[in-house]
Amino acid sequence: MTPATKTTGAAAGYAPGRTLPLRVEIVRQFRRRRTIAMFGLLLALPWVLVVAFQFGPQSGNQQNALRLSDLATEGGLNFAAFALSVSASFLLVVAVALFCGDTVASEASWSSLRYLLAAPVPRDRLLRQKLIVALGYSAAAVTVLPVMALVAGTLAFGWHDIRVPGTGEVIAAADVLPKFGIVIAYALVSQLVVASLAFLLSVSTDSPLGAVGGAVGLVIVSSILQAVEALGSIREFLPTFWNTAWLDALAPRPDYSGMVKGVALSVTYSAILIALAFRRFRRKDVVS
Repeated sequence: MTPATKTTGAAAGYAPGRTLPLRVEIVRQFRRRRTIAMFGLLLALPWVLVVAFQFGPQSGNQQNALRLSDLATEGGLNFAAFALSVSASFLLVVAVALFCGDTVASEASWSSLRYLLAAPVPRDRLLRQKLIVALGYSAAAVTVLPVMALVAGTLAFGWHDIRVPGTGEVIAAADVLPKFGIVIAYALVSQLVVASLAFLLSVSTDSPLGAVGGAVGLVIVSSILQAVEALGSIREFLPTFWNTAWLDALAPRPDYSGMVKGVALSVTYSAILIALAFRRFRRKDVVS
């Protein structure tokens, strides 16, 4: 027994900071079928929408087409904005909830979580590595869909200036493209509440389906309450209230006030939920 072993009680050569490297967790999660299936769906959806627009009936309101769906075929940027609007409220929510809600709960359901801790991987490090990788895949999911939609829309409908829903004003595509990057970043931040709640549920249950379903359920309930006008200004504190504020960034005169409020709300909620997840996991009796 070496002097270091006698002092710390750890095995010779053991370094807590080297346990569960990020690259190992990234590869493990990438090889899972749910990861491949989800990214396959996200990459395929824009092309499915292109086919639907190409072969589906055309709108009869072309002169006054002010809805985002009516403007989708007027260029790649319009199409990408439409694809993001129809997917952000459910498909992207499911993707983020899946990556963040399944990450720890799946280890518990396989009875492998206790073996990771017995390796031994420090609890805070295990949770941190899992969270970083889960958020990384969530960010990739939120990014890949609008980017693929931009590519698919440009190839199918051309690269044209964007028309603004509601007013019909035209903005140069070169002016809108940088704003579209802001839109994607905001869409990612707005999903942080879903990610953090799914992660909290993931460390609290042995059922991956329960963790994912709980996070998706939050969005459904929040969306229902958001439609209740009797709640008044209370609705502004719902996690989904500001999710569509990114549309203001594509206006001829951008208004970022709604996005700022949405970012502040999302970051606050997610920080609290992630702190609760770490607190919960530190005290949890892991038996599976």
